[in-house]
Amino acid sequence: MSQQRVVEGPLPRVQRGGAGWRRGTVLTLGMLLILLAGAALLLRSRRTDARSDAGPSGAAAASRPVPVVTSAVAQRDIPIYLDGLGNALPLSTVTVRSQVDGRLDRVLFKEGQTVHAQELIAQIDPRPFTIALHQAQAALTRDTAQLENARNTLTRDRGLTQDGIIPQQQLDDQQALVHQYEANLAGDRTQIESAQLQLDYASVRAPSDGVTGVRLVDPGNLVHASDATGLVVITQLDPMAIVFSLPQDDLIQVNRALSRGALPVQVSSRDGSQPLGSGTLALVDNQVNQATGTAKLKATVPNPERQLWPNQFVKVRLQVETRAQALVVPSAAIQRGPDGTFVYVVTADQTAQVRHVDVALVQDNQAVIDKGLTAGEQVVTEGQSQLKANAKVSLRPLAPGGAAGKPAPQGAESGAAHGRHKP
Repeated sequence: MSQQRVVEGPLPRVQRGGAGWRRGTVLTLGMLLILLAGAALLLRSRRTDARSDAGPSGAAAASRPVPVVTSAVAQRDIPIYLDGLGNALPLSTVTVRSQVDGRLDRVLFKEGQTVHAQELIAQIDPRPFTIALHQAQAALTRDTAQLENARNTLTRDRGLTQDGIIPQQQLDDQQALVHQYEANLAGDRTQIESAQLQLDYASVRAPSDGVTGVRLVDPGNLVHASDATGLVVITQLDPMAIVFSLPQDDLIQVNRALSRGALPVQVSSRDGSQPLGSGTLALVDNQVNQATGTAKLKATVPNPERQLWPNQFVKVRLQVETRAQALVVPSAAIQRGPDGTFVYVVTADQTAQVRHVDVALVQDNQAVIDKGLTAGEQVVTEGQSQLKANAKVSLRPLAPGGAAGKPAPQGAESGAAHGRHKP
């Protein structure tokens, strides 16, 4: 086989410095520059065309009126409320127990029945107590006869003593005997009263008006005065007590209003959707709970239809004052900016103007304005997000269930809390 010969040594150097190579490089760079310049001119031309096409439509969009919903500034008397949560509690809850020992003969009420004070609701076997009464009456009759005989003897002894027939000692003994029988007579009367009281206790009567609960003892059972369960629980449902709490910061306002007269209270279901009754404030507790910073208040509410039930959670509104002729706008109209709260006011030429306002409080989706508006002016309640100062607007009707009466979005209301004065 033939062998290939390998020659070791440096590779031949490529000659790049020739005139042909330099001409090719220059032509390539020139073509690239020409392409870049053409692309730049084409892009600039397209941008110019786009601006010329969009110019008329953009100007038209900027001058197009913004559709909004407005509401007139109202002026009327506004009741100011403080809101709290509480419980309905009965004014009285009584466990009826037997005050004597004996057999329960009859139960004269039905479970859930309305009873009145001193109404007979149960009867314990009265015969043992009737016998005891008769015994006390018999003792009274006996001691009365003995006292009468002792007094007659005392009268005779006085005459005999004056004649010297009997000694003075015998007269004194007879006088003491008369006093003894008089004391026995007083004791007999006390025994009669006690026996009569025990007989009255055998007739169990309702201690107060109310509604009976579940019967705890059936007829035929022996009952005792020491029984812990009792016969039945009677709960007074009309009127009802409403106990609720308010922050301690509201106590000054409540006490000031209470000094002017009774404060009305409105009670509704826990979510506020259903009214349950109205009454008056009866009590402000004499101390503040240090753990919660709240104070308890108590109201009395008539409950003839029994819409309130013991331990029911309720929402309470306490009216502390009435603002006369206050300026009111929907809370959705209130906006917040760097300079504070403001509204958009629609002028007669359908232009939106920015008007800074002072909000006193926000209550029931209504904002009470202290300064910045006058009655009758139109404020924007929908569409503020597209508005700016002096923008043209077009009025559109409020759709059913629209948002003009809804709460303002987060951050749009004033700093006042619901139902609270602005600090």
